[in-house]
Amino acid sequence: MSSLPVVLLAAGASPSPAPSGSTAPAVPSLQDAQESATNAASWVEQNWSTWLAMGLQILLIVVIAVALRAVVRRAITKLIDRMARTAQAVDGTALGGLLVNTERRRQRSAAIGSVLRSVASFLIMGTAALMVLSTFKINLAPLLASAGVAGVAIGFGARNLVTDFLSGVFMILEDQYGVGDVIDAGVATGEVIEVGLRVTKLRGSDGEIWYVRNGEVKRIGNLSQGWATAGVDVTVRSSEDLDKVKDTLDAVAEQMSKEEPWNELLWGPIEVLGLDSVLIDSMVVRVSAKTMPGKALSVERELRWRIKRAFDAAQIRIVGGATAAEDAADTPDPTASVAAPSVFSNADSAQTKATTPIAPQQPEPPAK
Repeated sequence: MSSLPVVLLAAGASPSPAPSGSTAPAVPSLQDAQESATNAASWVEQNWSTWLAMGLQILLIVVIAVALRAVVRRAITKLIDRMARTAQAVDGTALGGLLVNTERRRQRSAAIGSVLRSVASFLIMGTAALMVLSTFKINLAPLLASAGVAGVAIGFGARNLVTDFLSGVFMILEDQYGVGDVIDAGVATGEVIEVGLRVTKLRGSDGEIWYVRNGEVKRIGNLSQGWATAGVDVTVRSSEDLDKVKDTLDAVAEQMSKEEPWNELLWGPIEVLGLDSVLIDSMVVRVSAKTMPGKALSVERELRWRIKRAFDAAQIRIVGGATAAEDAADTPDPTASVAAPSVFSNADSAQTKATTPIAPQQPEPPAK
């Protein structure tokens, strides 16, 4: 109990007697304050170098991450712009006619650039965040384990969305189809009017719009890439002269190949492949031509028009369909000379009984 007065006297202060029965805490002395300040200053002096090193390390990580992200995004943008300029440079040339249209290139470039920039930003900034946390001596193992579990749960819950997104990314990167292409996606068929990472928008032949999820597409038939085949089957009577039919078709093919715009739509000569089938009263001649993609239907319609006019001029009858009834009317009916069945052929009919001259006698019952 005598230590407190001694300390106060040594500090140059006289002790103030506490009132009897009082529980008020003792007031800290000047020496205690000096000791606390000395300890704090010593602790700061011992750790300031560690704080400064951590701050500089965090600042360096952030600066490098931001600079690297800007450089990568700029490089991706320049790469996409160069791809677009290269495609525009060949527009109007022979190679340009084989390329996709401007809207398809624009959407594909925008989608690829967006995906690449997002992936690059996520990887760079995510790595920088983990490095900053490790600078504070934080154990990242529980955090990574929790993120892994959360990622698995989200993946199971939104697996359809993830499937659609990944399918859209690979579809765009592989350039399976684009705006302006006519595709058969299995679930719908039509012209592609918009391509997204999750949904592809198609316009059908009747004008309807189909929204097809990329994850639901199991196979794709692109009708606008490479080349197409226009095929026409001509059915004539089996009695027609084959040489005359072939000469007429060759004349139609030669004339059509020289006229515009069919000379640009035809990528090969129109060929008469020969007899596709031979029946008792008809035969089918196959005509085929290689055309620009997406123009096969137009070429087939024009080819049928020209063949019909040429056959009419050459007096070659096309059979099948509506003309089959006319051909059947020209042929005599083999059953016309056969009489209809008569009721007199039935011995039990009323007509036969009425024309019988003598009615059959009924046997008399025996006399009793």
